[in-house]
Amino acid sequence: MSSKQVLMVVTNHRKITEDYETGLWLEEFAVPYNAFKAQGYDVKVTSIQGGEVPLDPNSIPEEEVPEWQEAQEELKNTAKLSKEDAEGFDGIFLPGGHGTMFDFPDNDTLQYVLQQHAEQDNIIGSVCHGPSGLVNATYKDQTPIVQGKAVAAFTDSEEIGMELDLFMPFMLETKLRDLGAHFSKGEDWTSHAVRDGNLITGQNPMSSERAAELMVGALEEK
Repeated sequence: MSSKQVLMVVTNHRKITEDYETGLWLEEFAVPYNAFKAQGYDVKVTSIQGGEVPLDPNSIPEEEVPEWQEAQEELKNTAKLSKEDAEGFDGIFLPGGHGTMFDFPDNDTLQYVLQQHAEQDNIIGSVCHGPSGLVNATYKDQTPIVQGKAVAAFTDSEEIGMELDLFMPFMLETKLRDLGAHFSKGEDWTSHAVRDGNLITGQNPMSSERAAELMVGALEEK
């Protein structure tokens, strides 16, 4: 039996404002990456622009986490996401970080890749701000991928709690609700992830492990 093929797509966006750095939230990448590797999956790590991936400074632990080192190595020189990444995978996973709010929603390549994965009934997983990549993602008939689906993501109250709501291009929870998603949330800053068919989403960094578990479970059913 061949191993599963998983595509991970991360942000390259570095700043919210001139003096507020952002990027990928490390835990949201490293924890799912390790979960997929532990299952023996082949994981391809890509980013919107390719090259080195910026990490949100707030997501870097004060002490190194040895089990995250392999994942961090993958971020030093990523492949640029291409339309060829629409084929040959069993699933796609979008980690978050505020950077995704700026370079995920309007990236034509990501939207094409997500559409193809959705049309192929592949597993689509995401956590925290990663679902920002889903807000413009549609099936070929233009139906939003999230319409009518249970979806979790970083909540408006969590965004306001971080005092970053005024700097975001949109509020993720509100946007997903507007698209017809059945927004699902737990208490702020607690683990909460949901699966609706082939779509798996998690609320915040604390939900990374649960979202990865649901993703693995869905992939194992394929």
